[in-house]
Amino acid sequence: MGNKLALSDDILMRVEKPARYIGNERNATIKDLSSVKIRFAMCFPDVYEIGMSNIGIQILYEMMNRRPDVYCERVYSPWPDLDKIMRDENIPLFSLETQSPIKDFDFLGITLQYEMCYSNILQILDLSGIALRSSDRNEDDPIVMAGGACTYNPEPVAAFFDLIYIGEGETSFDPLFDIYNKMKEDGTYSRVAYLREASKVPGIYVPSLYDVTYNEDGTVKSFEPKYEDVPKTIRKQVITDLSNGPYPTKPIIPYIQVTQDRAVLEIQRGCIRGCRFCQAGMTYRPNREKDIETLKKQAIEILDNTGFDEISLSSLSSSDYEKLPEFLDFLIEECEKRHVNISLPSLRIDAFSLSVMSKVQDVKKSSITFAPEAGSQRLRDVINKGLTVEDIMNGSRQAFLGGWNKVKFYFMLGLPTETDEDVKAIPELSDSVAMLYYDTIPKEERHGRCNINISTSFFVPKPFTPFQWAGMFPPEEYLRKAHLLKDTMRAQLNQKSLSYQYHEADVTILEGVFARGDRKLSDAIEYAYKHGALFDAWSEFFSYERWLDAFEKCNISIPFYAYRERTVEEKLPWDFIDIGVSRRFLENEWKKATEERGITNNCRDKCSGCGCATYGGGVCFKERGVD
Repeated sequence: MGNKLALSDDILMRVEKPARYIGNERNATIKDLSSVKIRFAMCFPDVYEIGMSNIGIQILYEMMNRRPDVYCERVYSPWPDLDKIMRDENIPLFSLETQSPIKDFDFLGITLQYEMCYSNILQILDLSGIALRSSDRNEDDPIVMAGGACTYNPEPVAAFFDLIYIGEGETSFDPLFDIYNKMKEDGTYSRVAYLREASKVPGIYVPSLYDVTYNEDGTVKSFEPKYEDVPKTIRKQVITDLSNGPYPTKPIIPYIQVTQDRAVLEIQRGCIRGCRFCQAGMTYRPNREKDIETLKKQAIEILDNTGFDEISLSSLSSSDYEKLPEFLDFLIEECEKRHVNISLPSLRIDAFSLSVMSKVQDVKKSSITFAPEAGSQRLRDVINKGLTVEDIMNGSRQAFLGGWNKVKFYFMLGLPTETDEDVKAIPELSDSVAMLYYDTIPKEERHGRCNINISTSFFVPKPFTPFQWAGMFPPEEYLRKAHLLKDTMRAQLNQKSLSYQYHEADVTILEGVFARGDRKLSDAIEYAYKHGALFDAWSEFFSYERWLDAFEKCNISIPFYAYRERTVEEKLPWDFIDIGVSRRFLENEWKKATEERGITNNCRDKCSGCGCATYGGGVCFKERGVD
């Protein structure tokens, strides 16, 4: 079995899914500890099944373990049953590969993919015996770092991290490790000295090296480095040549079923579309495609090395991959030989996508997914969705003719400029699609009733989007909108064909507070954690009251952080980060939206000068040179 397990058989028998904690899965990296200089604990602060489905962590795990002097191991949040046992019996949190205490590592890297995992950051530190705040750590503690989507506003969790990596992990880890090795070897290492040197590495933000002051109204007054040699702005890191970047073609095979229980192949990064609410669409710019020969090679290797019965193509908008038809022909042929299914998330619904989907899916069982985001054409133009009623109707008609009768529709409520008419337009649009089914498919050819599932989430304004300045609504207003939608749906002709689900409004408010918060929130996160907050992304553990109590005790005003619309003059907590997309571009898009001046072209049709051409790669150069 290899290493002695950190948990006794007795404990493993007492917890749900003990396979979460034993490691030793197929394709996990095993190294001799005496041969490595740096030990890196890679953490996803949620349960094993969620963390094992994260492709970003798998890429970094592969990349770091290619270095002979680094051993990257994994750690996830223990589920509440084991959490309690570990506290009661003083068992320190451990890595999966060697079952060693996390405190023995040189680095602890925590990926932040969603705001609702913030209380779990503190669980990881606490169970590891590491001081919660960077300022309280000693020389023996690991360097605690963060990366991932939420680091585009790292301020709410800044107190808990020694350093924060802004951007894509493929570029700046080598210099970080090289500086660490050098300082250890020549005896100049101390936490303070290392963090000062690390702050000069592109993309690395060291929160303790910056001072923030506030205006009387609570907004940020200034954000300044404490020393001359510490950079004023942190530039997002991007890998321009995706085809030659590291990619795990021998991914770890878990013993238990995980959320994404399939092989995953990333085909491109970034998006050409520019939806004004979408953070990933802005922060992952420029759009970069993997070369088709690389994809073919990686697909074969992944299928050979895993034995999964499904492969999924990962990207923000798969239909926009230029050589998708050619790649899919290749993939369909390979997968048919091996009896492997192909999963194609994030497709735009057009004739090509539908013909492909009918080749790779069992049409009778599966549903087709559309994300119009808004019910009315006016609001779709405000959010720059680039989707017309004709597109939706034509796509639906094609789907019905192709044999589908189940459609999933995703919408958002609470978007900027939204009126009650826009809310009512959602069930009205869904009803016309149901009507279209009955008009298009003769009675004798129907596989039962048309089934349209409407799902809404509430809009959260995210940093580095044109909507970062927008206000949110109190929970009762979100619920009013959801009920208005429901009541309108009940009046529809085809209401038997329509069903509706919506998100919890209170979770959305909390996401909004964290998404646009500043350093003052660290106190509230610590308070909530110490009063029982954990696994907030799971509705069975989430308590809004607990967070309201924490905000009250720490003088955090929800209206100030969530409901207030910002002016473009205000200094935002994340303004020290440069993501390549210019502030001017975002302001213009915000004005264009609020003044209803139509849509902005996608990057392939016409460069809109967002600023990302400075990265020197991807779609900005491929199409027609720099604008």
